[in-house]
Amino acid sequence: MKTIILANGKYPVHEIPLRHLREAGMIVCCDGAAEKLLAHGLKPDAIIGDLDSVPPSIRRKYHKIMVADTDQETNDLTKAVRWCADRGIEEAVIVGATGLREDHTLGNISLLADYSHMLKVTMLTDTGSFIVVEPGKTITSVPGQQVSIFSLDPAMTITSSGLRYPLDNLKLRSWWRGTLNEAEGDRFSLDFECGEVIVFQQY
Repeated sequence: MKTIILANGKYPVHEIPLRHLREAGMIVCCDGAAEKLLAHGLKPDAIIGDLDSVPPSIRRKYHKIMVADTDQETNDLTKAVRWCADRGIEEAVIVGATGLREDHTLGNISLLADYSHMLKVTMLTDTGSFIVVEPGKTITSVPGQQVSIFSLDPAMTITSSGLRYPLDNLKLRSWWRGTLNEAEGDRFSLDFECGEVIVFQQY
């Protein structure tokens, strides 16, 4: 059963994230995202967060699937991911996590590294997808696909195979250093000692 987590950012307009929402077996909404989902003709299976952004009408109708989590040390997206992991869900697709406030966008993308320790997660936007990769993992691509690589550890050295602009024990000291690369074929790989690397692939 495909689990989709809808964050309270910009509701997607691209067909790929929209198709994932339509075909979802379960849709978990982060707080106020439930209102956006309902406005687009879909229904949530769970609404999670501190619930301060949920309108009274939705509270009344969907109170049985609302999960209050008042933890102020994390955001609603993390609460939703944690809720999924606690229920044995092994894989989820996040949509609606970007497109409004840039600080929220950067925070949500960086949190993917933490989420990867709880379950397998992909973040879909209106332009592409973010995944977390492990050392030596082969990543499926298409020739000419635009690829960007982000490391949260500036001391990490990364070597690539199958990219137009090779990384040869390169340290990505700033997030821009690994951007605007290109896949040469139908797959590429990244080699590094430990930790997580976030990869963006344009549709």
